[in-house]
Amino acid sequence: MRLSIIVPVYNMMAGNKLKYCLESLVHQTIDDYEIIAVNDASTDDSYELLKKYDTIYGEKFHAVNLPRNMRQGGAKNAGLDLAKGDYIGFVDSDDWIASDMYERLLRKAEETGADMVGCDYCLTDHQGVDMGTRVENNRVSQSGVLDDEKYKSLILDSGSLVVKIYKRSMFEAPRLRFPERMFYEDNAVATDLMLRAKHFEYIPECMYYYYQHSASTVHSFSKEKCMDRLKAMDLMLTAAKHDGHLEKYRDEICFRYTNLAYMNTLFTYMFGDQPKELAFIRMLGKRMKQAFPDFQENPYYLKRATKEERKLMGLQQKSTLLFVLYFKLLYFVRNLRKKRKTTA
Repeated sequence: MRLSIIVPVYNMMAGNKLKYCLESLVHQTIDDYEIIAVNDASTDDSYELLKKYDTIYGEKFHAVNLPRNMRQGGAKNAGLDLAKGDYIGFVDSDDWIASDMYERLLRKAEETGADMVGCDYCLTDHQGVDMGTRVENNRVSQSGVLDDEKYKSLILDSGSLVVKIYKRSMFEAPRLRFPERMFYEDNAVATDLMLRAKHFEYIPECMYYYYQHSASTVHSFSKEKCMDRLKAMDLMLTAAKHDGHLEKYRDEICFRYTNLAYMNTLFTYMFGDQPKELAFIRMLGKRMKQAFPDFQENPYYLKRATKEERKLMGLQQKSTLLFVLYFKLLYFVRNLRKKRKTTA
């Protein structure tokens, strides 16, 4: 079998999301593939719809039901344990893909011998394949037989995992699985997965449609999700140390950790609606300093973090209270200016 498509499913019946996703998968322009749709203990009728597709599409479609919620990592692992395809693809159950996406990715893999092939995606708030904002998921310069420079680039900018296919062997020997019962599971394994590839190819065209709606993970932040992103990056760092990658790619792994575990998590938390807990913010700064005491000297940090971001994080490292007061004042003034402009 050429391909296994793994689809984690949790409460996606509303707004026709799940059906729209599944229709794009069962009508792919290849024949030798399977869809493993894993119902992650949904409380709506998602599993009932999956069973209907299982009945209609027979050997091509497999509906799996988890007895308790394991989040996307657990659902992906269940799919990986059952997958028979030479290549693995992942699709979120509220997204959809072009009808020839997997045909083109597989053709590229088979023509070049690549063990990982990706494309671009579109951000859209409407169901359809002719609209949305294209996002360049990778770069042509990252493709080809991978060497140290390309590995460094992929660590820094791995891109979304769902717009790629992977040789199934990349998840075995040694066995690689996603962390379960947490958000941001992809962040935990992305670095390891990139470093397992030997040859990466990239098609710079949008073939995956990333549906932006109110229930999307990227649109709903909480302290729990901030903690999970920190946990995910701690898992990434632990694996990098265990596998000997940290010494070789220290600057790249340091910046990836800084960017996701500290910068993104800190600012996500500060822009959220929840009351700001000084102890939580202080903990983020302390964990960053423990992981990489010299992170503010990292060349990627100096180049990629804006001057304002470096100023804010430098302030947080010195005083959490002053950071919070300054941040609130800064954005109060900015929001006030925006309101005056819109009413002028």
